[in-house]
Amino acid sequence: MRHVFSTLLLAFCMLAMGVSTAYSQAAAAPPPEKLSELMKLLDDPEIRSWVAGQQQAQVQTPASVQTQDIEDFEARVRSRFAALTAAVPLIPGEIAAATTRVRADASSSGFAPPLFLLAAIVIVGLAIEWIFKRISRRAHFESAVVNKLLLEAAPTIVFIVTASIIFLAVHWPPLVRPVVLFSLLAVFVFRIVLGIGRLALATGASGVPVYRRVMLFTGVLLFGMVLSALGPKLGLDPDVRIAISIVISLILLAIAISTVWRPQSDENAANLRQKIFRTVALVALWLLWVFDFQGLFWLGIFAVVLPRVLPAIDRMTHAFVKSRWQDEPANSPRVVLISRGARAVVIGLAVAWLAFIWRYDPNDLVERNATLDTIVSGLFKSVVILLLADLCWELAKSFIDRKLQSAAADQNLPAAEIARSSRLRTLLPIFRNALAALVLVTTGLMVLSELGVAIGPLIAGAGVFGVAIGFGSQTLVKDIVSGVFYLMDDAFRVGEYIQSGSYKGTVESFSLRSIRLRHHRGPVFTVPFGELGAVQNMSRDWVIDKFRFRVKFDTDMEKARKLTKKLGVALMEDPEFGPMIIEPLKMKGVEQIGDFGIEVSFAFAAKPGTQTMVRRKAYAMIRQAFKENGIEFAQPTVQVGGDEKVDPAVAAAALRNHQMATEAAQPPAGGA
Repeated sequence: MRHVFSTLLLAFCMLAMGVSTAYSQAAAAPPPEKLSELMKLLDDPEIRSWVAGQQQAQVQTPASVQTQDIEDFEARVRSRFAALTAAVPLIPGEIAAATTRVRADASSSGFAPPLFLLAAIVIVGLAIEWIFKRISRRAHFESAVVNKLLLEAAPTIVFIVTASIIFLAVHWPPLVRPVVLFSLLAVFVFRIVLGIGRLALATGASGVPVYRRVMLFTGVLLFGMVLSALGPKLGLDPDVRIAISIVISLILLAIAISTVWRPQSDENAANLRQKIFRTVALVALWLLWVFDFQGLFWLGIFAVVLPRVLPAIDRMTHAFVKSRWQDEPANSPRVVLISRGARAVVIGLAVAWLAFIWRYDPNDLVERNATLDTIVSGLFKSVVILLLADLCWELAKSFIDRKLQSAAADQNLPAAEIARSSRLRTLLPIFRNALAALVLVTTGLMVLSELGVAIGPLIAGAGVFGVAIGFGSQTLVKDIVSGVFYLMDDAFRVGEYIQSGSYKGTVESFSLRSIRLRHHRGPVFTVPFGELGAVQNMSRDWVIDKFRFRVKFDTDMEKARKLTKKLGVALMEDPEFGPMIIEPLKMKGVEQIGDFGIEVSFAFAAKPGTQTMVRRKAYAMIRQAFKENGIEFAQPTVQVGGDEKVDPAVAAAALRNHQMATEAAQPPAGGA
């Protein structure tokens, strides 16, 4: 059935050639001498009868011609189907005859049957591999990479190299050599798939039922591929070879459908619809393979397989990295390189296989031309460009993210290092966004160039468009340019508290045109760079905090100064507040004499953002120390009095006269 489509294409090509020839003959005008010869020929009775017959044949309608073509095509399909049906019972006999020929060729050269020879090579290879494993367990090298290779990939490589050496060292008979060669290649591939499956099983990327079905599917597929490769060399009938391929493909289809319909604990209607859809998709893919649409078949295979394979590869690579480097963060360049590199390799192999199939497939759906070749080649190259761009971007992004994390974590460092970390946290996000835009634009231009699009006019047009946009949006350009100069001047950084006009707050983030400020009470301001103007940075290097107290007029200033000095030393020695203070608390002296007391000034230097906490602690300590040492704070007082003033001596004399008059008015005690 796979050759039916070729026959159909041949019929259509012959029909098209006949139609084009008829049109070309009708359009060309013959020379005069040819016309005279034609007139002489028309006088011949035989020629006249033949022309009449041709005219009657041309009277047939196009529908009758198309019907005849369809009938011919149906007859060819029926005969082809009958031939393949008749070839199915011949499969055992053909295989037996081929096996007999191979055994006879082996025995005539003094060799054992190929199956025993293959088993012997595999056993020797496994024995050498076992010995290598025992030796590699005892050996330890200084390089960790060498040790990992010895434990992971080296045993499989040793097995493959040993079996290959044995095969190349023997001079095989003509029929035995391809049998052993292709069988060994199938064993090598199965061994590699087995190792990958075990790794997926160990990392949880696959379950045991799926693992077993994948191994069964791989074994049947490799067996079919070996038979397909050996068929012409062993003299199998072409119809029998095609029948064998179809039978094996049906077995593979059954295994795939059984995997889709395996029982699950969370069975529901949605899963049922998905299973039906996947089953229909598998049958459609099988029909594409049967009718030899190789390009569409492999495209469908990759569309079905890659979305499931890529997440499994990610889990396997992360599990591998975690088992080898336990403290490695998930965004480290090593992890990104391994995970993204594995994805890129898988996708690259799929694209390379599609390119191989579409380039060498003889049954193309359309006639090849330069434009189509350019587009197809450009698509394949574009995929490679996208994979490389993705890998480069992920590596750069992981490097920048790690720098940002380290800059945010390192807080117990000298002031210069803290300033450097703060500047990195300010500039790296902007650099990351600019790098993303650069990678995106460059990748897009390269893809367009590979697809045959002239990017020179696009770049020139983008330049003219950019100039027009610049004139039309001067405010936006002003904001962007102002932001660039603010960053060049290092006017502020992420995490610093700034004030500009009526805006103040902690710098949270940047964009190309604005800054995001978080007020200490919660509101967020998004201020364009062009509106900032002069910026007051309250978080740079150090802060001097000053405050005042009022004490009474009779306060001993020297005593207060000494007490304040002791309090400054105590604050510096405090484990909580000491690291915040740069210069200790001091009393600066009398600032002014007020109406009800003396204003005394205090000051200290602290790290930016900590002055409020230190000041509150200083308030409490000064109040307690002044209270314990008899220094009182001044309070406003009010004195109330009348307009007339009485002499104290006069008031005392009046009081004595009143008392004497009271005593004289009282009767004597005896008269009572």
